[in-house]
Amino acid sequence: MKIGDIDKNLAVESKIGLTDVVWFDSKDAPIRVYGLSQVEKGKQFLRFPAEIAEQVSPGVKWLNTNTAGGRIRFRTNSRYIAIKAVMPDNGTMAHITMLGQSGFDLYKSDAGDYKYVASFVPGGRSHGYESWKPTDGQWHTYTIHMPLYDPVEEVYIGLADGSEIEEPEAYTYEQPVLYYGSSITQGGCASRPGNAYQAMISRRLDCDHINLGFSGSGKAEPAMCDYLASVDCSVFVCDYDHNAPNAEYLEKTHYNLYKVFRAKHPDTPVIFVSKPDYKPENPEDEKRRQIIMDTVRRAEAEGDRNVMFVDGSHLFDGDFADSCTVDGCHPNDLGFFRMAQGIGDAVAKVLVK
Repeated sequence: MKIGDIDKNLAVESKIGLTDVVWFDSKDAPIRVYGLSQVEKGKQFLRFPAEIAEQVSPGVKWLNTNTAGGRIRFRTNSRYIAIKAVMPDNGTMAHITMLGQSGFDLYKSDAGDYKYVASFVPGGRSHGYESWKPTDGQWHTYTIHMPLYDPVEEVYIGLADGSEIEEPEAYTYEQPVLYYGSSITQGGCASRPGNAYQAMISRRLDCDHINLGFSGSGKAEPAMCDYLASVDCSVFVCDYDHNAPNAEYLEKTHYNLYKVFRAKHPDTPVIFVSKPDYKPENPEDEKRRQIIMDTVRRAEAEGDRNVMFVDGSHLFDGDFADSCTVDGCHPNDLGFFRMAQGIGDAVAKVLVK
């Protein structure tokens, strides 16, 4: 598709000094948005249906507007990529970068081989911001990882007039990996969106994914369990240990979530993860770890051969293990890298069966 054949007035006037930019609404073909449920004109992006989020909890209702796991993909030979993001003006949290909370990451790929290009860094924004980055002007599929902790209303993609745009290359694994859990699952506190552990796994394995991590709000409520069971996924990664208020609550809900999901997905691999900031001196941490292991043991005793346990207590193992978080809890980029290795190995093992 020739960009010169497209209406050049899809967005308001550009403020970034490009004289030949042509704007495309990310909600229009041939651009594709992955990882989000609501991608509609005139409506903000959502991770899953608003009416279900409202049934779960006020926290999930709000955090559903955060675009963690969302990706915008297209193929082009433009010599630059620009974005115009329309977003509410939110304050920045103390323990995450503005880029991680509100920014966008740009990657290029060919046949599933991903390379980092640049980040679109927010700054001095007023209801959103614009930015652009040069490229090599060759044909690539481009993936833009969306903000981890902010709502996004609209995103326009700016390309050079005279270049072309096409649908992105398909993922090797188009059926998404489904992640459910806590603020760590949502991406707190990666320095930029592409460094959340699911994003790393997605690029490593060239697989689609859905991020349903909710800060302080991943509690396996009945409405949430029912929704998770309704998602057509290739693998389910269950990582909500951190948000269970106590071990008793985790025990009450953990096996139940497995059974609700398994009733709808008898053969889908399920990977259970315990929390990574495990402290051996804390009896509660070990009790929670055993509860998750008990779910796996019970499932296996019932004949389920598609369950797996990833021991979070070892995810940060290696040199500088005590440098894997920003606050003793939320991973930094080193922590997320090690999570991507450990959990990614498990996903790879079951995804390629």
